[in-house]
Amino acid sequence: MTRQTRLAPLLLFAALVAGCASAPSDPAARAQFKANNDPLEPLNRKVFAFNLVVDRVLWKPLAKGYRAALPPGGRDAVRHFLDNLNEPVVLANNLLQGRFADAGITGCRFVVNTTVGVAGLADVAGRRHLPKQVGDFGQTLWSWGLQEGPYLILPVVGPSNPRDGIGGAVDAYLDPVRYVVANNNYSTDFPAGRIILDGIDKRSRNIESLDEMQREAIDYYASFRSLFRQHRAGELRGPAAQAPVAAPGFYDDPGR
Repeated sequence: MTRQTRLAPLLLFAALVAGCASAPSDPAARAQFKANNDPLEPLNRKVFAFNLVVDRVLWKPLAKGYRAALPPGGRDAVRHFLDNLNEPVVLANNLLQGRFADAGITGCRFVVNTTVGVAGLADVAGRRHLPKQVGDFGQTLWSWGLQEGPYLILPVVGPSNPRDGIGGAVDAYLDPVRYVVANNNYSTDFPAGRIILDGIDKRSRNIESLDEMQREAIDYYASFRSLFRQHRAGELRGPAAQAPVAAPGFYDDPGR
């Protein structure tokens, strides 16, 4: 998540540059341009191509090795553990959005899974009808009415927008793990390892779906953009409204 802190100025700069882009004069093309909200598309496509190379030579092989090394139950335990570490951030954003019932569920989930679930390795709360909630500061800014800004593809990190970039930076400061590590002189390897492991785990869960989409899509960039937006729109509206589509795992910011 500290990566997002460093990326916030870049996101804001890109937003300013994007604001200078001109829309096509043709009415149909102009409508499509506005719908895509991608004024930096030529640059975004180049970064997207670079990210695909990084994925092919690094993230996908790591994800395959991770899948081979751990059985499904082990990978699920890792996912539960990582999600549980992020519950305090979800809780803070639930409260900032005025979603007090969701905040209560998130708080209960964190207590139950940290104790009975052995540091979150098991989602005991989920089995007790306390479903995982969604909450990040990008979502909070959305709930406060802030527009997302232009679609952006960032090197390695992947798809985002200025609003979510700012949100990620704030979430990094809300994360209590950051302060626990700093105040107890723990090794910084843990936060870095957490980010990398989160990214590898997410990528391992989308190997086949992304391979299939890349094979079948006429324009993989446009298809991926659409998939990302569907997934993010579902997150913004909350768990009950999320569309049943595969998350674009290898582009997910691991710190979110």
